[in-house]
Amino acid sequence: MTIGRPADKLGARPFAFQALVVCMMLASFWSWSAPAQAREDFKTFLENLWPEARDKYGVSRQTFDKVVKSLKPDLSLPDLEIPGRQKTQVRQSEFTSEPSDYIDAAYLARLANTGQRLASEHKAALDRIEQEFGVDRYSVLAIFGRETAFGAYTPKYDAITVLATQAWTGRRKEMFRDEFLYALKLLEKGVPRNKMRASWAGAMGLTQFMPSEFFAHVHDMGGDGYADLFDSVPDALASAARQLKNKGWQRGQTWGYEVAIPETSDCSLEGPPGLRPLREWVALGYRRTGGREFPDAMLNENAYLMSPAGAHGPSFLALENFQVIRRYNTSDLYATFVGNLADRIAGGGDFHTRWEAIGPQRTALIRGIQQGLKDRGYGIEIVDGFIGSNTRRQVGRYQKDNGLRVDCWPSDAVLNHLQKTSG
Repeated sequence: MTIGRPADKLGARPFAFQALVVCMMLASFWSWSAPAQAREDFKTFLENLWPEARDKYGVSRQTFDKVVKSLKPDLSLPDLEIPGRQKTQVRQSEFTSEPSDYIDAAYLARLANTGQRLASEHKAALDRIEQEFGVDRYSVLAIFGRETAFGAYTPKYDAITVLATQAWTGRRKEMFRDEFLYALKLLEKGVPRNKMRASWAGAMGLTQFMPSEFFAHVHDMGGDGYADLFDSVPDALASAARQLKNKGWQRGQTWGYEVAIPETSDCSLEGPPGLRPLREWVALGYRRTGGREFPDAMLNENAYLMSPAGAHGPSFLALENFQVIRRYNTSDLYATFVGNLADRIAGGGDFHTRWEAIGPQRTALIRGIQQGLKDRGYGIEIVDGFIGSNTRRQVGRYQKDNGLRVDCWPSDAVLNHLQKTSG
């Protein structure tokens, strides 16, 4: 199985590098000298990748030179570190949006309708996918829906330019360096560059794979020796299923269950540290919403409490497949969206608990709370401004310890209390 069709390769001469030395008046000189300096440095950076591209990734000089000859960095991309420009860390909507906005019921309903149509249209392929990979059709379709709205979304960037720029001056240079080399390997394998449209972070195709993931997870459903993640829905669905399987998907298991937290408990039990069999959660008084029962066959499966909006939205008992979805995109909101969309495509409906309007996730506020909790000995290891299950858990613990309302959400009230009681 290959991941590209043969393509003509045109040779090109490599670029030479000419140093530019700035000795004085740097601040005023930068405004007109930086673009030229950046271009020269960029080309040298690319040329220094040639030995590794050849020896480790199997890229020919022809393919390499064809890229390097005309490639220029795109300094308009987010998440770059450029001298003289304020550093900014761009965050996915999963970590900035208000939960009630991200989990948009109307949008989920529209996607579910399309997903049900595609489930019928691609039934034969989905039957094979379920049999071979053990991933249910609804979850595979939900990944497709979340990533590109079933192909309706077309990324606007050239993947090669994005990856080269991020590798040269991005915040995560080492990761993008490897991804750029894998992208060159894709070109070497015959994937047309004009197909390689990407997000600003380099993900491509109907199910948004990074270049390295093309070599780890793609699957040819058409049997033509070519796994096409750009134009073939069956290939894209099979490749998403293979990635989920490779990341630990459990055959026959759902992602989780919406639950009502009993009055004797609260959201401060959230997170993987609270992992225990479902039957133990039942013994603690946890019940499925909507008057439904847990399947008897699932009661011995391990689950943990997950409340992506704290006490301001639905709570779930998340199974291993929830974690697997997070390995596709590391976000509780993302995995919740995908899980609910899968349920909807299968015939389910909306959440039973309402998502309250609590405002967007604010990086500075979250960092301040994380640092304050860490200073007081709570289990915060990394102060990064991201709200995850551990941050919500530690906020809940702090609220309980200090007689505050326990909602497990990093709010102004929590930060103000931390600041008033500091020292």
